Amino acid sequence: MLCAVNIRRSRNEDFDSLLDLYRRVSRTPGGLARLEEEIDEVYVGNFLSKSISRGLGFVAELPDHTIIGEIHAYPPELFCFSHVLSELTIAVDPMHQSSGVGRKIFERLMLEVESDAAFSRVELIARESNQRAISFYETLGFVREGEFKNRIRNTDGTLESDVPMAWIRT
Repeated sequence: MLCAVNIRRSRNEDFDSLLDLYRRVSRTPGGLARLEEEIDEVYVGNFLSKSISRGLGFVAELPDHTIIGEIHAYPPELFCFSHVLSELTIAVDPMHQSSGVGRKIFERLMLEVESDAAFSRVELIARESNQRAISFYETLGFVREGEFKNRIRNTDGTLESDVPMAWIRT
């Protein structure tokens, strides 16, 4: 069941809360591509500044202002890709997963994209074993665009494919 959340634009003041959120989410197997030790101040500061300055970033917060979800995407730095939102990442607190928070925050991002003519393509990559996420992205209008074979090294040493997906303005 969807809890009462406010979806708003990300702000620089969210830094500490986002660092904490991403560390919590990374502890869940498959929660993020990054391991907990790969979530640091540089990583969070980088995506936060890029999403605020030239892309899109939203947080989901509870009435007490606790951030329980975040999504961001931004264009690569080259002009030829300026219409593309890439590096899309979504993180939802493990205690609030399967509650509708992820869908709500993702739909807010997509509403913004659909109303902004500057962006005509949104890209993401999903781990092939995460069929639940792939199906979710498809419900939002994303399509599979191929497969990067053996691109992911799992913590147990096995390899699996990444599935690139995109939403394209028609």
